[in-house]
Amino acid sequence: MLTKGRFTRFSLDGSAWIIAAWLSALLRFDGELPEGMGREIWRLALLSVLLLFFLGLILSMYTGKHQSASLEEFLALSFASALSALILFSIRILFDLPEIPRSLPILTALLALIIMLAVRVIANPQSIRQFRKRSSGERTLIYGAGIAGRQIAQQMLSQSDQFNPIGFLDDNPTISNLRIYGRPIFGNIDQLEKVVRTESPKILIVAISGIESVSLLDLERRCRALGITLRIIPTAHEIVSGAVRLSDIEDISEEDLLGRRPVSSDHKKISDFIRGKRVLVTGAGGSIGSEIVRQVHRFAPSYLAMVDRDETALLNLQLSLDGTGSLTEDGLILGDVRDQQRLEEIFALAKPEIVFHAAALKHLTTLERFPEEAHKTNVIGTKNVLDAAVKFDVKTFINISTDKAADPSSVLGKSKLATERLTAAIVGEDKNYISVRFGNVIGSNGSFIHTFRHQIRHGGPVTVTHPDVTRYFMTVSEAVHLVLQSAILGKNGETLILDMGQPVNIDMIAKRMIETSGRKIDIKYTGLREGEKLHETLISSSEKFEIRDHPSIMHTRVDPLPEIGKLT
Repeated sequence: MLTKGRFTRFSLDGSAWIIAAWLSALLRFDGELPEGMGREIWRLALLSVLLLFFLGLILSMYTGKHQSASLEEFLALSFASALSALILFSIRILFDLPEIPRSLPILTALLALIIMLAVRVIANPQSIRQFRKRSSGERTLIYGAGIAGRQIAQQMLSQSDQFNPIGFLDDNPTISNLRIYGRPIFGNIDQLEKVVRTESPKILIVAISGIESVSLLDLERRCRALGITLRIIPTAHEIVSGAVRLSDIEDISEEDLLGRRPVSSDHKKISDFIRGKRVLVTGAGGSIGSEIVRQVHRFAPSYLAMVDRDETALLNLQLSLDGTGSLTEDGLILGDVRDQQRLEEIFALAKPEIVFHAAALKHLTTLERFPEEAHKTNVIGTKNVLDAAVKFDVKTFINISTDKAADPSSVLGKSKLATERLTAAIVGEDKNYISVRFGNVIGSNGSFIHTFRHQIRHGGPVTVTHPDVTRYFMTVSEAVHLVLQSAILGKNGETLILDMGQPVNIDMIAKRMIETSGRKIDIKYTGLREGEKLHETLISSSEKFEIRDHPSIMHTRVDPLPEIGKLT
């Protein structure tokens, strides 16, 4: 759709073709046009404008796809002009129009391209400055010469003196000789050490949103050895607007090094699933619940109920959504899943069509000491939410589970397996009640990363249960994105299991964090705790699974548990 600004741009380009047609004719005939030539020039000009309109639609030249005065727009304009020249020349030959010289279409297209580019440069003087060398800002190398890398470079050149982009690294060999904003592509990432020696960059920015943890770990080690700072852009689904900003660039973190994985999903289906629906999230103030709220909020539900028993957590959640922290938002609801009457009041108010049930107690060691609390919140609480959902005719219900439910050895694992079985017991042709099971969410409240940071900050020792202990990890944003995808793909009664990649050795992470701190800190091995496994599993030995519509989502079924009294 043409906005006012885009229509103005098209009008200017159309005028450029009209002016070019007259200029080319005047040049061709040395300023003296033959009789009747004016009519032919107008025909040529109007046909050129029509071609521009259709080619503009095909190449998305007036839809905001290309940034003004960018390399991408220059290439699109050049291609459109060349194709127009070819079509106009072909018309001249095929229809045998001797009144129009054969050189006129080609000369018109060339002059039109020059005029269109000149107008853009005059209207956007920053585009000229982008090609100038700079002396201010930290010398910065950008890994990734795709859309994100170009956006970052353009903003560095036009908006900030903090960075001085000196060039790019990119693994695509077909663009190795290109220059972007006058900056060269030095080669692929294997050339990093050579480029650091010859160009002396201080910062390497990874502008590849889908880069995996294993690649980041390797880059982090190499950058540390070279003495340069490694920074990164967010994952694709964290960049809400589709454009990367300088403010999005962040320091590399343990969360990135452990949990980054390329997550593919169907944004349109997720949007269609959520947009305009009434959604309720329990445990909305927790690590997973708050991320569910943030991602669901982006897809514009008609109403979003955020339920939590912790008022401070609700305050922090609202701050992350709109920055107000007023706690007056209708969707912020104080309530406990243990309280069935209160839940029914909340469901009567919210009238949800979709429920994400994330409320749970999750700390394994604490629940081993207080198993009755795990039962009250995780089991009875889930049963209360399910009962309310059925009573108020909720069509879609997503129960958030954990890998500890697979062959459970702990109170936490047994209680979460019970929630999967309770969810699987709900029947109904119009119902879609599923569980989603995944491993540790890196960086969530109370995770070992926070513990290690605290211990290192205070001089140690860093405590690790066992030198061989491993765990599955995924960043909270990526895990939740797959939860939303699972909500579409799951069938009633299923448990969907997220592929977490390869398990990570915790001892290795502790040693890396100590090394990065530059301090001499001991590691103390405390031994596995009651109910804790050396290696977690995602799928029980008795469960059969299949991969259907998404490579990172497995489908299985657990035995239904219609009544809590039958829990063993």
